[in-house]
Parts: sequence; C-alpha cells; structure tokens
Amino acid sequence: MTMTSHAMRRLTAAVLLAGSAALAFAQGGTIALEGAPYVLEGTEVRSIRAAALQRDYQIYVSLPPSYARSGRSYPVVFVTDAPYAFPVCRAIGLRAGRGGKAIEEFILVGLSYARGDTAEYSRRRDYTPTATADTTLVSDMPGREPKFGEAAAYRRFIAGEVFPFVARHYRADMGRKTFIGHSYGSLLGLDMLLNDPSMFENYVLGSPSLWFNRRVLFDQEKAYAATHKDLRANVFFAVGSYEAVRHGPRYNKDDDMVRDLRAFTAALKSRNYPGLEMTSIVIPDEDHLTVAPIIMTRGLRWALPGSERKP
Repeated sequence: MTMTSHAMRRLTAAVLLAGSAALAFAQGGTIALEGAPYVLEGTEVRSIRAAALQRDYQIYVSLPPSYARSGRSYPVVFVTDAPYAFPVCRAIGLRAGRGGKAIEEFILVGLSYARGDTAEYSRRRDYTPTATADTTLVSDMPGREPKFGEAAAYRRFIAGEVFPFVARHYRADMGRKTFIGHSYGSLLGLDMLLNDPSMFENYVLGSPSLWFNRRVLFDQEKAYAATHKDLRANVFFAVGSYEAVRHGPRYNKDDDMVRDLRAFTAALKSRNYPGLEMTSIVIPDEDHLTVAPIIMTRGLRWALPGSERKP
C-alpha cells in the first residue's frame, strides 16, 4: 500500500519526536522537547489549489473533542484571517462552549491567505468586492501593485473547491455552515450575502468595513433590493462602541463604523424581507482591534446555541 505524502510527513515527524524524546529520557532529561513548537491538539493544515485563480491556499481544520468517538456529523464554522482568528475561535469553542453546553461542538475551518502573499496583500485582494478609487494605497510586497476586488472569484473558490474538500474529508454537516468574518473579512461575507446568500446558513459579520471604496456596499445593497423580494439569511452584525468618530484616543479618526453599520442594517430592515433574520449590536468599551474575540463569542453562541440554551 502506498503511503500519501501527508501521512509520510506525519509519520516522519512522529519518528523524529519519538527518537528525540527517547534520547532526552536516556540522558536523564524530561520527555518534553525543549524549544519545540506548541501544537494545537486535534488540528490539521491542508493545502488546496485554487485552479481558476492559479493560487495555492491553506485551510486550518480543528476537530471537536468528541469527533473520534462519536461517529456523527458536526456543523462547520468557517472563519477568515485564519492565522489570527483560527486559534482564537477554536479556544472560544472549547473554553466557552463547555463541552457543548454553551456552544454546540463544531468543526472549525480557518481560511488562510494565498501561499507566497503577505496577509495584507492577500486579504486586500480576496476579501474586497471591487477595485478601489483610492490611488494613494501602496503594496506591502515590493514589485507588485496593490490589488483589490476579487471577492467574487474567492467566493467561487470557497463554494466550488473548499466546500467539497471539507465534505469529502470530514464528517461535516454542510447544511449547517456558519461564516465568521471581521473588518475586510466581513466585506467578503457581505459579498456572499448579496450574491449567493444560501452559501451559509449563518453569517457573523463583525465591524464590516462599509467605508470601503466610497461605501460601495450600500450601492450593492440597493441593487439587490431592486431585483429581489426576499433575502433568506440569518445574520449577526456587531461593532465596537469605540469604532465611531469622536474625541478620544480609542475612537476612530476617519471612518464611523458604528454609524455605517446602523445605516446599513436600517436599509436591510426597510426592505421587509420575509426570510431575513437579523441581529445587530454595538458592544460597549471595545475598539476595532479588541472587539473581534467578543464578536466571535457572541456570534458562536447565537449561531450554535449549546444544550443549556436550547428549548
């Protein structure tokens, strides 16, 4: 039987770790390897080729504690900006979830950046819905012009390649998918919501950058309303109270994201879509950088209420 390269790498790592541990033990040391990287238990990193985009991406996968023994399928949470958000969201699910009591157990899939790109370059391109009229922006990758506006192509990659990959390799209930995004990640979520709302059963959209490209998402919302009588979706919006423009060191200096979110949700509410379930909150005493973990916690409790919250 031929061993896959993935399995071979895992076996080689195990052999090396075992050999090093045995040596340390023989020399009277501890079995733990001094200076070895910390590994999140029950996680995997997978590579996926985006054929149409001609780019490679990684997804991070975390399986719930009961996965190995249960045999059942689990809801799936997809979170953007994986290098930051994946370990945070995983920890919230494990700690705040309390074994499924406060938050139902779930498979977590972190959407990382394109291989070879910086985080800024990749998320600017993949998470934004249009090119930008701002000509002052520069790239953080020398020799490459800044790119924006490929959210539609990235959305199709997720639907056409990431979803089938997850369904094929894990016991994932693909009828119970939750999207979590923050800032530009929420722009990607809004692109999905207004172009393919059935992609996810739940949307958790934190601090959406509605200021982007002269508030272009407001135009897209109007365009959707002009051609649709319904928007069948469950959406949880949240923003930090300090993401408004006021005097004070923690307040935003240019973009009033609290005002923008209130205006956007008011526009959605005015459409009277029968299939839209929407919650929108302003979280006190938080700014753009501190609010994300709280949005994840609130969003997970909203999307996947555990056994103690179910009727």
